[in-house]
Amino acid sequence: MTTEICENLVIGSGVAGKVLSWKIGQTGKTVVIERSMIGGACPNVACLPSKNVVFSAKAASLANPKTGLGVLTGDIRVDMAGVIRRKKQMVEDLVKIHLHEFQASGAEVVMGEGRFVEPKTVEVALNAGGTRRIPGERVFLDVGTRAAIPGVLMPAQPMTHVEILNLERLPEHLVVVGGGYVGLEFAQAMRRFGSRVTIVQRGKQLLAGEDTDVAEALSQLMKDDGIEVLLESEIQSVAGRSGSRVQLQLRVAGTDRSLSASDILVAAGRTPNTDRLQADKGNIRLDSNGYVQVNEHLQTSADGVWAMGECAGSPKFTHVGFDDCMIVLDNLAGGNRTTHDRLIPYCLFTDPELAHVGLTESQAKAKGISCRLAKMPWAHVLRSHTMSATRGFCKALVGQDDRILGFTAFGVEASEMMAAVQIAMVGKLPYTVFKEAILAHPTTAEGLGGLFAGI
Repeated sequence: MTTEICENLVIGSGVAGKVLSWKIGQTGKTVVIERSMIGGACPNVACLPSKNVVFSAKAASLANPKTGLGVLTGDIRVDMAGVIRRKKQMVEDLVKIHLHEFQASGAEVVMGEGRFVEPKTVEVALNAGGTRRIPGERVFLDVGTRAAIPGVLMPAQPMTHVEILNLERLPEHLVVVGGGYVGLEFAQAMRRFGSRVTIVQRGKQLLAGEDTDVAEALSQLMKDDGIEVLLESEIQSVAGRSGSRVQLQLRVAGTDRSLSASDILVAAGRTPNTDRLQADKGNIRLDSNGYVQVNEHLQTSADGVWAMGECAGSPKFTHVGFDDCMIVLDNLAGGNRTTHDRLIPYCLFTDPELAHVGLTESQAKAKGISCRLAKMPWAHVLRSHTMSATRGFCKALVGQDDRILGFTAFGVEASEMMAAVQIAMVGKLPYTVFKEAILAHPTTAEGLGGLFAGI
């Protein structure tokens, strides 16, 4: 075993860990410990690969003679091996970019699994064999989360998002356990590739945290795509193995039901990757769910140790992990940034998209916030007619001071419209800027003029 000391010890190369190491790698000896994936989950098995596959599914739907744009006739065949090849090539290209950035920054990447053996000292079981003990003057944790698999499903060895992103065959019948972001994106994509798909959701609606009209719109979208949606459903038992044949016994809205399928995809929440970190030996406190406890500056209970991203309980979005990194970097330089009152946008990349920033209607009502509501069908966004994609709506909440409190859009290119509203919210501009601006035609953002004209 070799022992060395570094100025900056970063555990995990996800978005927060890698960007931080690239920024400080030239200011002092910086070591980044990564267990398996250079750059973390986002470029390898999460955000970018999943959207790559989702886009392939959209291409298949656009070319479909029955449901597409009418540009093809006859049968089409989906080449799942080709879909995965395109995804793998993108990942390989992204990893090369990451390796270049690490080299340029001067940060050393150590491939292995690290665990604390004493405060601010980590022992790394190297992937290539052997161990290294690395003390750090400053330690930064970015170990992320992984898919949680309910115990009842463990014997069936279900897929998570990691395995389905490498699946070069088309499941005959895919059961998606979970009606959140990951579940809905993959459910629609696999259905468009040609699988039969059933969504099993424990709650009374899909997307548990969304307004009812949003959840109902997504549920109808799934059904219109030919996806079976089972709400208020709990899995009682499962027999067989995913990838071959499985038999699930369900309790659906109080009624017993048996469901036969070929594959299971679990998308039912996340669990932090702190269970093998031996955080207690580093004097780092975890909460009851295993997340690292941090203050508003992302400092842990241990002096000189910070935690960022999902392992610190931050909202599970790459852009939030990036902002966590910026908070830590700014504060190391003498700033005083915190995680309070951050305006965090999010997008669901189904087709059409769901995009949101700020308060929802239900949140505003629960908080007793007085506001005005503007709501408009997506068909009023003229850009949507050029794409034969008029499904959806958008809505905004406006406070008594004319500032925008929240915005939700469910429609084609909704994420681009949301970004325009978010900038106005960050700048604390009144909603009237969209009524008065000359917005280019025909663009998605042009619809904002019509939306806010209704207030």
